Amino acid sequence: MSTVGNTPRWLAVAALAKIKNGAYSNLQLNQLINDHQMDRRDINLLTNMVYGVIQHRLTLEYWLTPFVRHPHQIDPWVRELLLSALYQWQYLDKIPQRAVFNETIEIAKVKGHPGIRRFVTGVLHQMDRSGLPSFDAIKNPDERLSVTYSMPIWLIQELRRQLGAEKMERILSSLNQPAKQALRVNPALSTVEDVTTALINDGLTITPSEISPLGLIATDGQAINTEAMRYGMFTVQDESAQLVVPALNPQPNDRVLDACAAPGGKTTQIAASLDAEQGGTVVALDIHANKVKLIGQNAARMHVADRVEATELDARKVETQFNAESFDRILVDAPCSGLGLMRRKPEIRYEKQLQDSLNLQRIQLAILTAVAPTLKKGGIMTYSTCTILQQENQDVITKFLADHPDFELQTTPTERDLKTDRTEKTLSIYPDDYLSDGFFIACLRKK
Repeated sequence: MSTVGNTPRWLAVAALAKIKNGAYSNLQLNQLINDHQMDRRDINLLTNMVYGVIQHRLTLEYWLTPFVRHPHQIDPWVRELLLSALYQWQYLDKIPQRAVFNETIEIAKVKGHPGIRRFVTGVLHQMDRSGLPSFDAIKNPDERLSVTYSMPIWLIQELRRQLGAEKMERILSSLNQPAKQALRVNPALSTVEDVTTALINDGLTITPSEISPLGLIATDGQAINTEAMRYGMFTVQDESAQLVVPALNPQPNDRVLDACAAPGGKTTQIAASLDAEQGGTVVALDIHANKVKLIGQNAARMHVADRVEATELDARKVETQFNAESFDRILVDAPCSGLGLMRRKPEIRYEKQLQDSLNLQRIQLAILTAVAPTLKKGGIMTYSTCTILQQENQDVITKFLADHPDFELQTTPTERDLKTDRTEKTLSIYPDDYLSDGFFIACLRKK
């Protein structure tokens, strides 16, 4: 077989076909990177192509449509091959068009039969001759925005309704920029200075986060493959997600409940601020046994296992195992639609509907209602999501407080005094604010 079978372009097409069939982009990519010996440049190209095609899928499909007469008759992998060629041609300016077309045709030849090779060659040459269709031809303004930013129309309309047209378009534009490689230093084991030095020595470029004191941004390499990562000096965690635990503000001798804890990023962050000798513990719940095991593994890697009790339990049934007023603080990092993560997990945008947020709202309220009695009087309960829709954010808090007059909303604190001009007490971080994930954090005190 031709050597084309191990190139980033070949692997990208294979990954895209599986992701379109329901596989997760991040897991699919990790598996390919682990299974194939690739240098850093090839890993970067593979990652860029897979995320790029998913991110811009609606745009790429709009461009491809006029050149494919019978779209349902072509194999899924051939469609992904053409979309990935379009993506490279239009978005990757360092790769010459000739190289893109030649390798695309070569992949069609090796992976398919002569008819597929002729078809792919014909489509590419026709696109080159005719030029791609303009967005200006789309008369409906929402449809035009949808194709321009590759976002579903329902989400465009909902964000406009909630945040206004200008903010909506800033968010859409920011979500197609590449995600940052954000790290959180583990203060139980190391310091920002030591981790920075260790990673620079491994050839990475490191800059401090502007929004989280323990945050670092890594470029020019994979931080996950370093000794410092294996030893637990830091973990991979988005800057926005790093704000949740400081808002909860656990004290060294607190007993804390992390109600929806897997895979344990925030659990280990809570645990790092506790002192096991003073009785500080975090009870970390998850509904699935394999995820409880994952929490335990993360706690061990981050050297905080002596402060973590990983427990298999549905947070909605917390009263079956814990008495009233058992905890000083409670974190509900609730299951959500994940729409704040679209830069990192671009396929989310095509999988969700508004109804999903409304269904999740019921689960989010049920969890808050179930865990509330286990919080001590004067204790803090922090609610967070990684979504940007008010149905799962402000609306949940408003409904919870209406049914629980023994709780009051407090202003969400941040160590860097973020968004001090905001009028609401909750904190909403949108993807365009700091180019981090979209997040929502609310702090509730039990009177």
